[in-house]
Amino acid sequence: MSDITKEQVLETLKTVRGPDLEHNIVELGMVSDVFISDGKVYFSITVPADRAKDLEPLRQAAERAVKNMPGVKGALVALTADKKAGAPASRPAPSQPAPHAHSHPHPHGQQQQPRAGKLGVPGVGAIIAVASGKGGVGKSTTAVNLALGLAANGLRVGILDADIYGPSMPRLLKISGRPTQIDGRIINPMENYGLKVMSMGFLVEEETAMIWRGPMVQSALLQMLREVAWGELDVLVVDMPPGTGDVQLTMAQQVPLAGAVIVSTPQDLALIDARKGLNMFRKVEVPVLGIVENMSYFIAPDTGARYDIFGHGGARKEAERIGVPFLGEVPLTMGIRETSDAGTPLVAAEPNGVVAGIYREIAANVWKQVSGSPQRAAPSIVFE
Repeated sequence: MSDITKEQVLETLKTVRGPDLEHNIVELGMVSDVFISDGKVYFSITVPADRAKDLEPLRQAAERAVKNMPGVKGALVALTADKKAGAPASRPAPSQPAPHAHSHPHPHGQQQQPRAGKLGVPGVGAIIAVASGKGGVGKSTTAVNLALGLAANGLRVGILDADIYGPSMPRLLKISGRPTQIDGRIINPMENYGLKVMSMGFLVEEETAMIWRGPMVQSALLQMLREVAWGELDVLVVDMPPGTGDVQLTMAQQVPLAGAVIVSTPQDLALIDARKGLNMFRKVEVPVLGIVENMSYFIAPDTGARYDIFGHGGARKEAERIGVPFLGEVPLTMGIRETSDAGTPLVAAEPNGVVAGIYREIAANVWKQVSGSPQRAAPSIVFE
């Protein structure tokens, strides 16, 4: 069976009539770039913001047409609203949540109900974003060890790698292979060290260059979030890409985040970048749970002596200045570097070690805040 091509998909979509009932959606320029991976087709259809709800049948027709093509294993089609100049796109919520294989009450007895328009993830209690203003601050390593710290504290934990362009979870958690699917739709997460894990790195080859426009990123992210059989989780940790781009805004605006953890290093430059992340979450009304100072100080492997080689305490002072919690300081040790590269994170490799204890304490600080706060809501994309 020959691989399906973008041209064949567009040819098929020419059979779907646009809202004017005269021309097809391809001729009308409504179809975004088409992305194909492992027989699954991803694209979005741009529609006027005020008609998004009415045009849901159009989205379904396009999805059906592509799913019926020979060689197509599945299709993911999202409606994206056409932005009017100077105004944010309005994205009405679907009339009812999508069917899901694991639609159960919240593990602690009550599912947190997001406010109007924001779809939560069935079975998942709280969603926490781990973010940084720039790369190179050890954010993914922090996210993995925070997730393991939460699990070590007795919680059921999943981790979603939202870094579409540079997914690192397969390497950090030593997971290889492809996830399986239930009924060709819901994806089973991968698993290691007691964590349920989903990453774009499991779906495409490591060397594949991911060149996606905004709508594609939204579609892929929301699929990894809502079409994965997470089961019952107390908390889902989301490893965000560095910076404040498409992925961060999609997550902040369309996912009911319980809060965000900002990772920084002691240098002032990194703190300036960390402020960008803080400000973005504040603008979209996502609570900032606090700052973690990573690579805070160096512990000499031979003597165990502590050296403040980066200028210590910058993140703590910054946290106090802007009034957000300071979650803890993680030292720079050879162990963190070596265990990360080997796919055996420190909290799993040395659960009784000093650094594992620090991560467990950070996890306890984070959970204390999350378990006492309701999740926030914001406008949501029309998504099946």
